[in-house]
Amino acid sequence: MLKFAPILLAIGYGIIMYRLSAWRLARELDEKSTELADPKLKALTDDMARVVDIPRIKVHIYEIEPVNGLAAPDGRIFITRGFFQKYRQGEVTAEEMASVIAHELGHVALGHSRRRMIDFSGQNALRTALAMVLSRFIPGLGPLIANAAMSLLMARLSRSDEYEADAYASALMIKAGLGTDPQKSLFKKLETLTGARGAAQPAWLLSHPKTPERIAAIEKNEAKWSVN
Repeated sequence: MLKFAPILLAIGYGIIMYRLSAWRLARELDEKSTELADPKLKALTDDMARVVDIPRIKVHIYEIEPVNGLAAPDGRIFITRGFFQKYRQGEVTAEEMASVIAHELGHVALGHSRRRMIDFSGQNALRTALAMVLSRFIPGLGPLIANAAMSLLMARLSRSDEYEADAYASALMIKAGLGTDPQKSLFKKLETLTGARGAAQPAWLLSHPKTPERIAAIEKNEAKWSVN
């Protein structure tokens, strides 16, 4: 039984971290967000809501500056204040912003946002257990190897989620009459809007696919859907 103690401790740690992370995130989002009230964006989200047969798509403004969108584990969708300001300043169109909302709705509909929180906790648990085991054979290097391995694994899973959410958003935008051009044009702007962080890293180290690959995947889906 004792030989399994590190693994059991790691699992327990992962469960605790999951609950703590979920609670912290929910509290911060409650404290730092307000509901989005923009007539043009509401008209576009209402069109998308009719496609998926829901009363409305409720979107919140998360009061932080980095340009980003977020799908919370509880199903809420957020646009950061920094992103919204880019829209207000004319750097991002209403249709492009709608594509972000459609993308985050995809994360919610496909269960990514809740699973990511669980994966994050499981990652911590697995990293801890792996580091304990490796440290017995490679003292001093075990934690470093465990961290590198888990970072690569989570980046790969995250990229898969992004492709799936992109496909969901494309389908939704097409059915709502908006098409995929806003989605693709926004991708081309994102590196500039976000400061191009990570642009020089290998694609397999990034949590998001590179822009040309995302656009190519969207166009491949469009070609496939037009045939079907």
